[in-house]
Parts: sequence; C-alpha cells; structure tokens
Amino acid sequence: MNFTPEHQALSDTVARFVAKEIDPHVPAWEKAEQFPAHEVFKKLGDLGLLGLKYPEEYGGSGLDFSYSLVMAEALGGCYCAGVPMAIGVQTDMCTPALARFGSDELRREFLAPSIAGDYVGCVGVSEPGGGSDVAALKTSARKDGGDYLINGSKMWITNGMQADWCCLLANTGEGPVHRNKSLIMVPMDAPGITRQKIHKIGMDSSDTAQLFFDNVRVPQRHLIGQEGMGFVYQMMQFQEERLWGAASTLKNMDRLIDLTIAYTRERHAFGKPLLDNQVVHFRLAELRCEVEALRALTYRAVEQYVAGGDVLKLASMAKLKAGRLSREVSDACLQYWGGMGFTRDNPISQSFRDGRLVSIGGGADEVMLGIICKLEGTLPKGPR
Repeated sequence: MNFTPEHQALSDTVARFVAKEIDPHVPAWEKAEQFPAHEVFKKLGDLGLLGLKYPEEYGGSGLDFSYSLVMAEALGGCYCAGVPMAIGVQTDMCTPALARFGSDELRREFLAPSIAGDYVGCVGVSEPGGGSDVAALKTSARKDGGDYLINGSKMWITNGMQADWCCLLANTGEGPVHRNKSLIMVPMDAPGITRQKIHKIGMDSSDTAQLFFDNVRVPQRHLIGQEGMGFVYQMMQFQEERLWGAASTLKNMDRLIDLTIAYTRERHAFGKPLLDNQVVHFRLAELRCEVEALRALTYRAVEQYVAGGDVLKLASMAKLKAGRLSREVSDACLQYWGGMGFTRDNPISQSFRDGRLVSIGGGADEVMLGIICKLEGTLPKGPR
C-alpha cells in the first residue's frame, strides 16, 4: 500500500476521535449494552468520516477504499470492539449496495443523511434459522399494488435497536435461490416492525437486535438496483465487510501484545520477570509476526480491490485469518496475565470476549474455507 500524508491525517483524526469521544465512555456503554449511536454518528458525520468512499454529491469524500482501510485500522485502537463494529456497519456494510446500485432518489433519501450522521443504518441478512447460508433465507417481500409486503424475521442485527433504516435482503420471487432475492430499503418506523434486544457474551456496547416484519408495507421504489439481484449485491457488500473486519483487528492485536509485554516485564514470578522466560518472549514475538503477516495480506487485498481486481479469495483469507488470530492473540496474552486476565474489566478479557465474533459474523470460518477451496478447485466433485 502506498500511504499518503492524507491517509496519515485520516488515521490521526480517527485516533483522536476514539480517544476523546469513545474510550472515556466505554465502561458505561458496555454496562448499558448500547452506545448513543445517533450522537456518536453525528459527530463522525460532522468530521466527514461516514462517507469517505461515497460520491461528493451525497456528502461523501469521493475517495477509494484504501481510506476505509485506514479508518478501520485506526478504529481498532479503541478500548472495545463493539462501537467500531457499529461504525463499520454504517460505513462499509449496509451502505455499499445503496451507494452503488440505488436510485438517485434512494441515495438522497437514505445515503446522504447517513453520511451526515443523521440516520443510523443496519443490514438485514441473517435469520434465526441461519446466518452464513444466505441462499436459504425465508423472509419474503411480495408485490401488493405499488408496494412490497414484507414478512419474516432477521437475527443478529447490529445497530438494530437504534437504526432508522434497514438494507433488507428478502425473497421477491420463486426462482433459483441465487436469483430470487432483492435488497430493499426499509424505514424502521414502518408499521409492523418489532425489535427485540439480544444479549451477547461480548461486543456489549454495540446493540444487537432480532427484527420481526409483519405485513410491513414498503414502496417498490425502495428496491436497490434490479429485482432478483439482491444475492449478488449482498455478496459484493460482504467483500467490503470482510476487508473492513480484517483491518479493524490489526491495531487491537498490536495493543494486546504491547500491554502484555509491559505487564510481564513488571510482573515477577520465581525471582524474575515473567517476560524473561523464553516461552513468553518467544511466543509474543511469534504473535507479532503473525499480526504483521495478516496486515500484509489485508493491505494486499485492499490494494488489489482499489485497482479493480477480484479479491474474493484474498478477502476470504484475510477474514479467516483475522478471526482465528484474534482468538489466538487474546487467548495467549490472557494466559500470561494469569488471574488478572480472567477479570471482567481487564483489557485482555475484553478482547477475548469481543474478538470471538470475528470468526462468526460476516461469514463463519467454515464458509471462508469453503470459498477458498472452491476457488482452489479442491472441493469434492458431485453431490454434496
């Protein structure tokens, strides 16, 4: 990656925002299991941070995805992962298809106020019956006059309790499962929508909801792009989500290693610092190498993506590695903190809980492996 002074300025701006507007409030937001999304997003919008890669005519900056990478990595320095994830949903998960394929009318109605920080968005793909198997979703949107009538439910929806709109993937036809789905912009104040809060073991400051749709009426003009192309559009959105997700883990893992070096240097056992034990300093060196290798993979994937290349394999690899390495780093560091690492307010235990989601959300590890194997030509032939 060729990072410019503009990239560095963006990273510095995000780091200052995290230090001033997020980190001091993390304990309270974690306890409340929610942060004030509208308040935080409005501040981000005022700084121009919610539309880096989107057209200037809708309030964006018209930059490329490398700036999203920089912002995601800088957000990773936050004392929790829940708030950065919620921001990433707004910037790189629920808006890409709207910005790329939505009508001018839809973009002015939903994208522009989201870039300004006036609206909070969410993306509705996963369902109670499954998340990674996108083709099997059951939520339907059938035509009724000039509207869609939506029925079904969505699960694990980040920002779902506070969202003003949902980029919803639903079945709009009876054809093949990869060609019968559409993305529809659904205002969350529409009659027939019910929200239910989900309590998790991590990412506590980010609200997560189950959404219920009971004969929810939405104008057909809220369709994003072409009817029946929703699965394809969502797969495109997943690429940016996975690249963003990988980038967002890097700085946090470096932080955990730094904290563990400092702790084990001061913590003595059997007459010497824990860090002086070869098993400890060798292991931390090994983990640092792994983080740098993931950083190089992620940077390469983004560089290729910005150049217009196909990054399905690289993005899947980066996302897979990010999830597994996040678990490995937090687990290894927690071990060296001993009993202190097992306390709730410890930064290592915070990441131990939060980081577990990386291997699940946006496509589980096993889905990433399946994609990689398919592209490698190593999947078994014939019925499966």
